[in-house]
Amino acid sequence: MSTAASPLAPPAPSAVRAVARGRRRRASRRRLVVLTLALLAAAAFAVTLMAGETFYPPGDVVRVVLGEQVPGASFTVGRLRLPRAVLALTTGFAFGAAGVTFQTMLRNPLASPDVIGISSGASAAAAFAIVSLSLGGTRVPVFAIAAALAVALLMYALAFRDGVAGTRLILVGIGISAILDSVTSYILSRAAEWDLQEAMRWLTGSLNGATWGQVRPVLGAVAVLTPVLLVLTRDLAAMRLGDDTAAALGVRVERTRVAVIVAAALLIAFGTAAAGPIAFVAFLSGPIAARLAGAGGSLLVPAGLVGALLVLAADFAGQFALGARYPVGVVTGVLGAPYLVHLIVRTHRSGGSL
Repeated sequence: MSTAASPLAPPAPSAVRAVARGRRRRASRRRLVVLTLALLAAAAFAVTLMAGETFYPPGDVVRVVLGEQVPGASFTVGRLRLPRAVLALTTGFAFGAAGVTFQTMLRNPLASPDVIGISSGASAAAAFAIVSLSLGGTRVPVFAIAAALAVALLMYALAFRDGVAGTRLILVGIGISAILDSVTSYILSRAAEWDLQEAMRWLTGSLNGATWGQVRPVLGAVAVLTPVLLVLTRDLAAMRLGDDTAAALGVRVERTRVAVIVAAALLIAFGTAAAGPIAFVAFLSGPIAARLAGAGGSLLVPAGLVGALLVLAADFAGQFALGARYPVGVVTGVLGAPYLVHLIVRTHRSGGSL
């Protein structure tokens, strides 16, 4: 007489092997995607250094990067192109990594710093510093960093009620963003002509006039905060299953959420302080990385590389490919706005919720 298999019986060896094969296949795909994105970002970085109004061969560029004096190239490549390219690389990585962190934590593709107010906080503070306080130089980035972090913590405080629900935090962030955008518009409406030009250049998102003084803070932020977020990746993955499940797995949910919000907000703050709020990079990088790398595993590094590649390519296109010179934020805005509309329409047609 046959007996039914016990529900507590271990899985069949064939099922275990199938699961292991699937994990290895996904891991191999992820490594291939990361390697490909890193090579593409390196290629875009090299093209940015070599090409422009004057083309310099790779040998001259390498000599300049190594510190040799090359007539013509030492100034153009070493003083103009190299800091701009490094700033594009680091700010793009910061925006991409921070954007996918918020989207993962809140389980919503709209949960991007562009949408939920963090970038708006930095922008409003910078406009206030430039127009109302007549500040410049390194003092404007300090205002932007402090405001971005303050907005992130304010969002968390206003959304907290026996824990933080993702939808509630997103709605609070959208409301704060609308308020801050209105504040920015009011400040600009009262600005003198010179202050208005300076504020608009900063608010658009631009790499023009990049210097090593702008590069170092954001490079340091990426070097310090990316490992912090990687350490929190396992807990963040558990939180995607819901707060109760994550807590049952031993995750300190609210402590992890605060740490993630602060680290990701600081990445956005330092990137925005260095180059302005480059539109939609944080919003686009995560979904693109998810499509390339597939399900499972952390998207932090793939999204960061996508962000770096987007900013490098958009900045080069804005300088040389469109018939006129446009700030990088204009180019990324043209790319990102249609995707936002597409996401909303697709979700509406599928009957889902954002």
